[in-house]
Amino acid sequence: MAGKDINAKRKAEHIKICLDDDVEYNKISAGFSDYVFLHQALPEIDFNNINTSISLFGKKLSFPLIISSMTGGTPILQEINSRLAGLASRFNIAMGLGSLRIALEDDTSVKYFQVRKTAPDILLFANLGAVQLNRGFGPDHCKRAVDISGADGLILHVNAMQEVFQSEGDCDFSDLLVKIEEVCKNCDFPVIVKEVGFGISGDVAKKLIEAGVDAIDIAGSGGTSWVKIESKRSPDKIIKGISKSFDEWGIPTADSLQYLKSLKVKVPIIASGGIRSGLDLAKSIALGADIGGIALPILRALESSRQAASDYIEGIKRGLKIAMFGIGASGIDDLKNTKSILKRK
Repeated sequence: MAGKDINAKRKAEHIKICLDDDVEYNKISAGFSDYVFLHQALPEIDFNNINTSISLFGKKLSFPLIISSMTGGTPILQEINSRLAGLASRFNIAMGLGSLRIALEDDTSVKYFQVRKTAPDILLFANLGAVQLNRGFGPDHCKRAVDISGADGLILHVNAMQEVFQSEGDCDFSDLLVKIEEVCKNCDFPVIVKEVGFGISGDVAKKLIEAGVDAIDIAGSGGTSWVKIESKRSPDKIIKGISKSFDEWGIPTADSLQYLKSLKVKVPIIASGGIRSGLDLAKSIALGADIGGIALPILRALESSRQAASDYIEGIKRGLKIAMFGIGASGIDDLKNTKSILKRK
């Protein structure tokens, strides 16, 4: 099977498994339940005047949410991305595309990542696996990924634990930091480094910031487990057995946020991994994030219907606004700087 066909088959399998199987963490939570807001009986604000908007990389969003990178590369997966882009446009939120590696290796796949006709004005990010920087990709490939997708910036995803459980995985993550730095130095658009569900520690965040990344998506544990997804795909019985020891691996999202907050990080922080409600989103921002990311729940809602997906995102927005009202936060800056987030004893 040709490389492009293998990639397309893998992407399709990922989506099917995510829609049909249990792929979420069962024992480890994202950590948001460990925190509560201190209710303000007199919020001293008008609910109708609460402003949930933010600005990120020069674009204004109606509220701090990105539809996290999921898929792309085939006609069916293009349709999913088109519908996701339509949702992003309707709500004026951000969106990440799935890995464009297949489009860089096969020009006929480029069209499957072009969603600008559906969503001409959204904040859109192209996406590549950082490990591809060890396979001949460099700044020029990154520039092409952004160019062919019409994106505003690039996500480089780091997914070591996913790759090691993937039957066709690439596990050479050696010396990637210097190559990420080269991309940052040679690209004139925002470069984000994103985990895929295992979290980013403080020391790694510090190295990434020193390398010049423009934002970090911590993508902590507690949401979707890529160990579970890849072990379900794997024909290797040993890998299937080992995966049971690792399917709860990672740094919970709330803990990762706290690590980065202690560093007083100056670049935008995206909190993804286990955000399931507007209250979770509010907590993530109070814990140090600038914006939250959601993938699996939106995908599953979209599988039901476009209206279900729209209702889900509307619920996230309203839940965020209600949480802000409950602590007297009239804007996202107030929420980000609140003293009303407490850890349960």
